[in-house]
Amino acid sequence: MRSLPLTLAARLVPVAVLAAAGVAMTAPGDSDARPQQAGASPKPSATASAPGAAVEQRRYPTAPATPCAAVPAAMVKKLVPGAPTAGNALRTSDVSRRTGCSWHALDDYDYRWLDIAFDVTGGSGGTGGSDGGARGPEGAEPLSGLGKQAWIGEELTTEDGQKVREAVVTVRMANATVTVTYNGSDFGDRGAPSATVIREGAVGAAKQAVTALDG
Repeated sequence: MRSLPLTLAARLVPVAVLAAAGVAMTAPGDSDARPQQAGASPKPSATASAPGAAVEQRRYPTAPATPCAAVPAAMVKKLVPGAPTAGNALRTSDVSRRTGCSWHALDDYDYRWLDIAFDVTGGSGGTGGSDGGARGPEGAEPLSGLGKQAWIGEELTTEDGQKVREAVVTVRMANATVTVTYNGSDFGDRGAPSATVIREGAVGAAKQAVTALDG
């Protein structure tokens, strides 16, 4: 059997080592909550709508406590053949804010990796203000029908003659961000799964993860 490229071999080290790096790569910064303008005079109309806005901004008080349950076992078996459906919970310094889970397996010559990450902030989240003006990750394209705003980035890379295809879905809902990464490589022919397979797998897992936010 052929040896794994370095990028894929790194995926197989203990999850405890990967967790900190994975969260750092996928989670947004700590500056999501915008301070209110000092000295602003409250108006009756603004005061009346403020409670509802605050509830929306802080809709999710904590990240899901059982992130590995966010993706149904049947979907895990389909997306990551051979992986334990229980998954590997990501260890973070603040589980009330950041949680996640990963699954990976080499089934014969087919390698698949799936991970999900939840990040809950104190404010509405995003870059540039409200959800409506938030920008997505660099190089990603808008994705409709998922959360308030969603984006998908896709990439096909080659290392040592082995192709790897990956899709990353980022979803923002109120003060929460969900990031799903799904990639794969076929060592039998040194190729990679089709764009459709990887894209649909990432989007499907993202839909389940978003649902998990609401319990």
